Amino acid sequence: MKTAAVARFDARISDKQKKFFEYAANLGGYKTLAAFIFHAAEVEAEKIVEKHNSFIASERDREIFFDTLMNPPEPSERLKKGAQWYKEMIGKK
Repeated sequence: MKTAAVARFDARISDKQKKFFEYAANLGGYKTLAAFIFHAAEVEAEKIVEKHNSFIASERDREIFFDTLMNPPEPSERLKKGAQWYKEMIGKK
């Protein structure tokens, strides 16, 4: 069985921050201050990454949309046949 790689993370915080975080960790039922801090950091990191990824996707979609509006492709044969069928169905030729 493989064990996950482990890395160390050290940080210095003020006494006020430490007491506040310990209080929050205790209220949240976390066994350790580290567990609370890493959980909170992971939740915030997930939000940031999701927001970034959705922005990138929407930016890419916007570029594709406007590029298609400004430089429309030639209609395919299937689209031409569909348009012709529609015109015949509504009585226009």
